[in-house]
Amino acid sequence: MKRSLLLCLAFGTLISNAAMANADLAKAKNCMACHAVANKVVGPSFKDIAAKYAGQKDAEDKLTQKVLKGGSGVWGAVPMPANAQVSDAEARTLVKWVMSQK
Repeated sequence: MKRSLLLCLAFGTLISNAAMANADLAKAKNCMACHAVANKVVGPSFKDIAAKYAGQKDAEDKLTQKVLKGGSGVWGAVPMPANAQVSDAEARTLVKWVMSQK
């Protein structure tokens, strides 16, 4: 029983640390200049993005390309610029983190 509890606690800590690391990546790559987790800033909140794309099979690929190349027209008139600071792997990591916001 103690072992199971310790494993659960360790796993929970790893998940928590991964989520924090991805939030730190979002800050480091200037995502937070236009987005926030729970409220609209210039762009939509990460929670709104996750809700809009929930259940879409191609959401991760579509959003990864938006991070890398930018986009417009989905959330209003303000375009999202391409983020040249982000690698393909970082973009995918960020999108997975955004999609986990609920």
